[in-house]
Amino acid sequence: MTLRMLRAGTKMTQEEVAQKLDIATSTLSKWENGKSFPDVSEIKKLEELYNVSYADINFLPNNTV
Repeated sequence: MTLRMLRAGTKMTQEEVAQKLDIATSTLSKWENGKSFPDVSEIKKLEELYNVSYADINFLPNNTV
């Protein structure tokens, strides 16, 4: 699943997710659009927030999959 799909599944806004991850909303937007990627510590936070494994996250946006 893409980051955007995972977020949509939680019904959280980008602002809510960014706050929970302690990152800027613009950073999350870049991750969701494939313009940048999270580092290892941020990936661990994503795994915990969305209750998924790193292997289950597609870090490329839908239009490139």
